[in-house]
Parts: sequence; C-alpha cells; structure tokens
Amino acid sequence: MSFSWAKNYEPKQPLMRWLDEKLPLPRLAYNAIGAGYPVPRNLNYFWNFGVLAGLFLVIQIVTGVTLAMHYAANSGIAFGSVEHIMRDVNAGWFLRYAHANGASMFLLVVYVHIARGLYYGSYKAPREMVWLLGVVIFLLMMATAFMGYVLPWGQMSFWGAQVITGFFSAIPLVGESIRVWLLGGFAPDDAALNRFFSLHYLLPFVIAGVIILHIWALHIPGSNNPTGVDVKSEQDTVPFHPYYTAKDAVGIGAFLLIFAALIFFSPNLLGHPDNYIEANPLSTPAHIVPEWYFLPFYAILKSFTADFILPAKLWGVLAMFGSILLLFFLPWLDSSPVRSANFRPRYRMFLIILLLDVLVLGYVGGAEPIARNVILGQIASMYYFAHFLVILPWVARSERPRPLPNSITEAVLAKHGGTAPAKTAMA
Repeated sequence: MSFSWAKNYEPKQPLMRWLDEKLPLPRLAYNAIGAGYPVPRNLNYFWNFGVLAGLFLVIQIVTGVTLAMHYAANSGIAFGSVEHIMRDVNAGWFLRYAHANGASMFLLVVYVHIARGLYYGSYKAPREMVWLLGVVIFLLMMATAFMGYVLPWGQMSFWGAQVITGFFSAIPLVGESIRVWLLGGFAPDDAALNRFFSLHYLLPFVIAGVIILHIWALHIPGSNNPTGVDVKSEQDTVPFHPYYTAKDAVGIGAFLLIFAALIFFSPNLLGHPDNYIEANPLSTPAHIVPEWYFLPFYAILKSFTADFILPAKLWGVLAMFGSILLLFFLPWLDSSPVRSANFRPRYRMFLIILLLDVLVLGYVGGAEPIARNVILGQIASMYYFAHFLVILPWVARSERPRPLPNSITEAVLAKHGGTAPAKTAMA
C-alpha cells in the first residue's frame, strides 16, 4: 500500500543506518507493520483474526517441533510414544494439549477470517490474489491437520485415515493406485505413518511461506475496510503502529485466555474419546468422524447415497473437493461493484443463511447416518452449492445496494454524529 503521505524510514543511530544500508530489515518491518504502513482508520475487531492466525501458526510450529523430538513414527510404538510424552517428558502434557487444541484454535480463527472476508467482500478486486493465496493456505492447513490427526495412532486416527484415503479409490482407473501411493501400502501402517509425519512436519513451514506471499499481496492494494470504500486521502488512514498493534494486542490477550482455559480446564473437550484407545485394525469404531473443523465437508461427502452415471462414492469425493474449490472462483462469481455486506441487505441475508447452512452441515457430519440426518445433509449440501453457483450471481445482478459514503472518514464521522452527503452505490 503505497501512498505519498506514508512516512519514510529514516534511521537515526549509526548502527541502524549501517544495517539499513547492508540489510534493510528494519525498513522492511517499518513499512510492513510500523508507522510507515497506513491502514484504514475504521477497521473493527474482525481484522484481528489475521494476526491471530499467524500467532497460532507460530504456536503450532514451536510445539510441533518440540513434540517431534519425542514422537516415534512407528505403528508399533506411536501410541506409546504419545503416552510417554504425556507422562514422562517435562511439560509434555502441556505441549501435547497446546498443539492439539492449538490446531482447533488455528482453524477457528481462520474460519472467522474467511467469514469476515465473505461479509466485507475482501475477495473482490483489487484483492483477488490475496483471497486466492488465502484459499491455498486453507487447503494446506486442512492437509496438515488431517495428517496430524493420524499421528497419535488411536482408533479414530487409524480408521479416519482408512476411510478418508479409501475415498480416493472411487476415482476411475487410477483411484486405487493413488490410494496405495498415499498410504505406501494397502492399509494404514508404518509407511503411511512415516509419510504423514514427514509431511505434517514440513507443511507448516510451507504455510508460513505462503502467508508471507499473502501479506505481500495484501500490501500492494492495502487492507479492505468495513465500508468497502477505497482509501482516498491521508485522513482515511492511521499508521499501523501504534493504533492497530495495540488493538491486535487486545485480541491476542483475549484469545490466549480462551486458549489457556481450554488447555488447563478442558483439554479433551474437542477430541474424540476413541482416540485414547490404541489403533486396532480388527475393531471398527461404531461411528467414525473427523475432527470438528472437517465436519461440514464430511457431511457433503456423505450426502451422496445413490449411483447416478458415476458411483455415489465418487460424487461425494468430487462434491467435497468442489465445495472448497468453489472459493477460488468467488471473486468472479460475485460481480457486484459494492464490497461490504453492510450496504447489500439481500446479500447479507443470504450470507447469514449460508452460515446457518454450514452449521447444519457440521451437525450432520458428526451425527449418526440415520435417514433423517442423511436427508438434512443432502438439503444443506444442495443449498451450499446453490448459494455460490446460483444465488450469489443472481443477487449481484438484481439487488439495489444502499448508498455508499463518499469516504472512510465520512463514514467514521457519520457513525459518531457527523452528517455528510452520500453518493449512490453505483456511482
């Protein structure tokens, strides 16, 4: 985000001047998160969740690297090595609970981050690349989380790997070969555990690299804001530091308190009790479910129960991946010139329905597959795809948005009792 009124970095101390000439890291930090980076003045607390996602990635990397020093990726002793970490390693119980619950917190803040982007139109031009890189990060996170869930080698770990990789066999001609290639054999065992452990260790660093690209892409057009109106003058912005560093610190403190409460008072709240039973290939759990953050996609996967041209199993796999790939096309599916749902009442209504629909899918994904739940999941899955492929393009063409403020400053002043004329949304 380059503005003529952005402050330039001018080191005062000789050492800092020398460092700036040889390796301009202070200048990079100043321009990225300091007073040299002007940010819209009206950002609310939903903009904290990007920083929170970065914080939980750091927590996952630090705890994950430490846990890897004591974990054994061998099907015969993997479960025992986790118990060793819990019982014998100094603060091992804390590291394991922080890592397991940190994954849930990481996905939670990312889901809120995505919801904020959907509500305020952060996927629209000129920020399409920011959104696309964000979806890539989300896919990498899902892959990392799935492979991490397998590592404790409990009942749900083993059978989750068996079921999820089994869906690849539905792909015609090459499906079974892909499944064997993923597992390194015909069933989850030592080869699969080693592969999943290696990739689970590697992918967080890949995610960190893509996050750097994500932030870099964001700094080119600058941050979106709750009005969706572009920055027009210096009055529309404030320096990132100290204004938003202080605001982010409040959000970080609040979430760390929630995180600490989860670790110390209810560390197994989000886990499945069957995963505290060592994996047994001869004993299938009564109800196989993934972690909570995969439940909506698992519900879509299970919604296809009858063959139609293609096997139902293949339809489920295509629908599950399609539900995520749809997000890549969102900047072009929504052609409305107005970004923020604050000025799009019809879009806001359907977005709320979509949120409720995702919650229904989450419930169905974790519920028993009885007829009532299957039908509910099918209806919710149909609405999910209809929202992006039918409703969103129709709303973009047919709705009449409310008038937009002329500037961010005008919107801030109006919120605090000021009065100023507004222009039409299509102007």
